[in-house]
This record gives sequence, C-alpha cells and structure tokens, in this order.
Amino acid sequence: MLAIGFMLTDEQRTVIDAVEELLRKLKPRQEAYFKSIYDDQHYPDELWEHMSALGLFGALVPEAYGGSGLGLLAMTLAMERFAAHGLGNVLAVLTTMDAMAILRGGTEAQKRRFLPAIAEGKLRMAFAITEPDAGTNSFRMRTLARKDGSVYRLSGRKAWITGADRADYVLVVARTIPYEEVIAQGLRERYGMGLFLVDTKAEGLSMQAMETVGIEGFRQFFLYLDDVEVPEDHRIGDEHDGAEVMFDALNPERILFAAKGVGMTEYALARAAEYAKARRVFGDTPIAAYQGVQHPLARLKVLQEAARMLTYQAAEAFDRGRARSEVGLFANMAKYLASETAFEAIDRAIQTHGGNGFSKEYHLIRMMAPARLMKTAPINNEMVLNYIAERALGLPRSY
Repeated sequence: MLAIGFMLTDEQRTVIDAVEELLRKLKPRQEAYFKSIYDDQHYPDELWEHMSALGLFGALVPEAYGGSGLGLLAMTLAMERFAAHGLGNVLAVLTTMDAMAILRGGTEAQKRRFLPAIAEGKLRMAFAITEPDAGTNSFRMRTLARKDGSVYRLSGRKAWITGADRADYVLVVARTIPYEEVIAQGLRERYGMGLFLVDTKAEGLSMQAMETVGIEGFRQFFLYLDDVEVPEDHRIGDEHDGAEVMFDALNPERILFAAKGVGMTEYALARAAEYAKARRVFGDTPIAAYQGVQHPLARLKVLQEAARMLTYQAAEAFDRGRARSEVGLFANMAKYLASETAFEAIDRAIQTHGGNGFSKEYHLIRMMAPARLMKTAPINNEMVLNYIAERALGLPRSY
C-alpha cells in the first residue's frame, strides 16, 4: 500500500491500522471465509459483526446520531483494506449509501430512528432501483407509489437487487408520477420519483433469487411489490423529488466500489508476486525474474496507485462538501479506472499462475466474475465515459 502523496489524518490512519490488525487476527479464518463466500454464497455474519465492533458503519453518521462522523474517506480506506484481503462486502456499501440518503434527505425523526441503528451495525440495508425493462435508464421505471391517506402503496417489480434476503430494509426508488405523465407535462425526467424505506418483512413484498454470479457472498433477487403499504414517515425526501436525494447517495456508492476495485487489485498483485517469486520452471530462476512476468504486474501497480488517488480525492471532495457535480466527476473517474484495473489485475494474476490460476485453491478464478461485474455495476463503464466526456470535455450528450 503506497499512497504516500496523499496526506491522511491521524484518525484516518488509525482506521487503516485497526482494520489491518483485525484482518491479521482473522487470517487463520480466511480459508473458511472464502468457502462461505464462494461455495456457500453467504458473506460471514462474523465479519459484519467485526466491522460493527470497529465502528465502521458509523463513519458517515454524525456523532449526534451515534456515529463517529469520520467521513466517507475513512469508510473508503476500510473497504479498500477488506477487499485487499479478498473480503469485499457489497452490502456494507449499500448500507452506507442508504445511510447517506437518510442523512441528506431524512427528517430529524427519521435520522434519530434509523441512523443510530445503522451506526451500530444493527440494520442492514439494500437498494432497489433497477427493473427488468428499465436498467440504465432508470427514469423509465414503472414501479409506482400511490398516496393513500397516511401511507403509500407500492406496486411493481425490481431486479438484480443485491442482498435483499440479508437486509432489514430496502431503499426502493419508485415513480410517484408515471413517466409518461411527467414527459407530457414537460417536466424533468427525474421529477416524480420518490424514495421509500420498505421493511423486507412487509406484507405484499416477495423476492425470488436470481441465478447470477458476481457478488461475493450475496445473492441477487427479483423483488415483487404487490400493493405494499409503506408509512408516509418511511418516505425519504420530498414526494416527487426523491431523485435529488438519490443522487447524493450514488456518489458514495461509486466511490466505495472504486475502493473495492483498488483493494481487489492489491490482492491480485500480491498473490501474483508471491507465486512468481516461488515458481521455477527453467532451472533455479524464479519466473518473477522474467520481464514478461514483471512488466505487466508493474504496469498494473502504476494504474492501481492512480485509481487509489482518484478514489481518495473523490471521497475527500465529498467530505469537504464540494459540489455534487465535482464529486460526481471524480467518483466516476475513480470507479472507471479502479474497475478496469481490478479486472485486468485478476486476469494477469491468473496468467501468472498458469494452470494453477484455474484451481479453486488459489481463489483467483472465482474472483474473475466479481471483478468483471464492477465494469457493469453499479453503472456500466460506457455510461461513465459518456458522463466524463460531457462534464470534463464539454462534448455533446451521446444518448
């Protein structure tokens, strides 16, 4: 781990040290964790409890609501270190982004109700925006929230919802005004969207596991909402302007996914270097001495450090309260570079291992799908490049 050009505070370095000390103690359990994550598709509850004990879920929660208020960069550092040990936790990312939505858009009563429990690690949160027929273009979603007195009734279908079976609540994005009506009235596409905290045990909510791979230790689900009753005090933000709150939460999500990519790259490069130094094929010279092995790994180390700097810069900009557009530009750049580098690093580590790269014993082949997924989710890298082209280069919108 380099990053020597980025001046971290003493508190932030303490976070790194605390996570590393924990992971060193848990090293004898790593193989058991990998078995649970990759064979059983179950992220160990024990790891969630350890993260809670370190206070990581309170990093973005102010002290007034039971958190530490250390900020997004502190959480970014922690998520990077977990991923660097092969233990990335996607539900932790989703819980953090949902906490940010509550913090930015919730009422005082909502903050006092939900944030302390999140900070203690007692509440796990999923996020539901994607639909089978409204993927990248979420504005066209059809899930509808109808006001009925003091409650909303949600009906519709969501897809690719990660960890819904392990979450206590799902932050559901739903149309409060149908898309067609919004367009007919000449309103912004994002208008008429609301955010709703839905209890995963709510009547009328059902879920069906999808046969997907790519999320370490968690499954993805179809969610079916059949007239699900949601109290009005579970709506986060304005009734028709929930998208504004949602965008405040999406930047942290992309930054934390970037941190995961940086950590995954570190894991891959460390395993590749370790193996290359021990592996001998022709005489007593380790394959690590061959430039054909060295140079690709060295190049990826350069890219990893660049991705790390972008990720830290994005997180710090968020913590400093910089404009959402500025944070968004760095968040998207970080997500792009970190995900591209992580995928290439896993691929190169497999190549370095030769045939052993395809053995489950070395775990690398099982990390290929999660690494590849980061190029597609939470937003695909083609859309990220569109965003960067428009915001950084002033090029015309291409979609």
